[in-house]
Amino acid sequence: MTLAGTHPEIADTLAIKRRTMTLALLTMVYFFSYMDRQILSILVELIKADLKLSDTQMGMLGGLAFAVFYAGLGIPVARFADKSNRRNIIAVSLALWSLMTALCGLAQNFFQLLAARIGVGVGEAGSSPPSHSIIADLYPVEKRASAMAIYSLGVVLGGGFGTMIGGWLASQYGWRFAIIAIGIPGIILAIIVRLFVVEPRRGLSDASRAADAGEMPRVWSAFTDMWRDAAARHLVLAVTLTSLIGYATTYWGPSYLQRSLGFTVGQVALIVAPIAAVLGTVSGVAGGRVADWAAKRWGIHAQSWMVGLLKCAALPFTILFFTTDVPAVAIGAYAFNMVFANSYLGPTFAMLQGLAPLRMRAMWAAITLLVINLVGLGLGPTSIGILSDLFVPYVGKAESLRWALIVAVGATPWAIFHYWRAGVILKRRQDLVAQG
Repeated sequence: MTLAGTHPEIADTLAIKRRTMTLALLTMVYFFSYMDRQILSILVELIKADLKLSDTQMGMLGGLAFAVFYAGLGIPVARFADKSNRRNIIAVSLALWSLMTALCGLAQNFFQLLAARIGVGVGEAGSSPPSHSIIADLYPVEKRASAMAIYSLGVVLGGGFGTMIGGWLASQYGWRFAIIAIGIPGIILAIIVRLFVVEPRRGLSDASRAADAGEMPRVWSAFTDMWRDAAARHLVLAVTLTSLIGYATTYWGPSYLQRSLGFTVGQVALIVAPIAAVLGTVSGVAGGRVADWAAKRWGIHAQSWMVGLLKCAALPFTILFFTTDVPAVAIGAYAFNMVFANSYLGPTFAMLQGLAPLRMRAMWAAITLLVINLVGLGLGPTSIGILSDLFVPYVGKAESLRWALIVAVGATPWAIFHYWRAGVILKRRQDLVAQG
């Protein structure tokens, strides 16, 4: 719904009144974004067999080919979003990537599938930065982590339901039908978004920073400002490393279960995917609420430390998941990992949005996503595919993927360090403010 032409005070009241609906629709957009992005993960083995592709090629389709365009276009789109109608950008982007996802199902070779995946990346570039900016304008700082956590449910729900629906459809009707069926509904959602999502006034929930709302720094200043802000720098490094591990394990996880533990596509869809959807949702929502409570109780730095502690708790279960040969143990380890590991996105992006200038929120989100996706999404699945092919002569085809994934998990302590360091810096700032 547009509020253009409405009296400013009435428009603000309507925006706040309808923010729950807006957040729900933006979460649905993110759900479709991640579902369309990750649908290949459950289809890897089927596509490989049909199109005669290697792990390296499948890694490129799930990672670098998508990420370069998704991340590279995020900056100009975010710049446009910081001075234009964000709702319209989201709606057009959603329609485009949904169409390109459906076209993936028509590909007859690697290069056709590559072109369609690039199209998905181009479309998805217009989703998250403007969504982050809208949410930050609708929710004050004390509620922002919870709102961002709800929005971030699009990751676990999109991945989980994409695997469930895509896996079941593929097992019944083939991978082409599955991917087309996943893509088409997004076009309908794009129309709904255009009609009902609210475009709020910038800085609506940050009255104390209203003077900042009129500023429009240059694009390069957004990069330099983020780099100079030590807390923001460590948060970006932390979430990038965490995402690299997450994208690598999420994309290749279904293939690992099939190759090393003997699961079928249907079993992954109906046993593992529901665990990811349910426990990932619980972890995301609970993590956001705990983060808001921790910030209110101790200060914003507590959110960063909380994420680091939860990543520490998840690490032993992640290692067990990729080292056990017992399917039941793997499922149990995966469940506990999901409880602890999926609460980082909401608090991290909430902290970054709190640090960003009002007129640069979409840009800061885009810069973060640029780094996350070039390194995490671009290199995660791609590097695992390359490593898996390289390990084949030493451990065999059945186990090469397992060892490649273990290498990726080894970067977890590095990410934890950056969350801890960001918390230290934020705590020092808080103490300086308290001292006057």
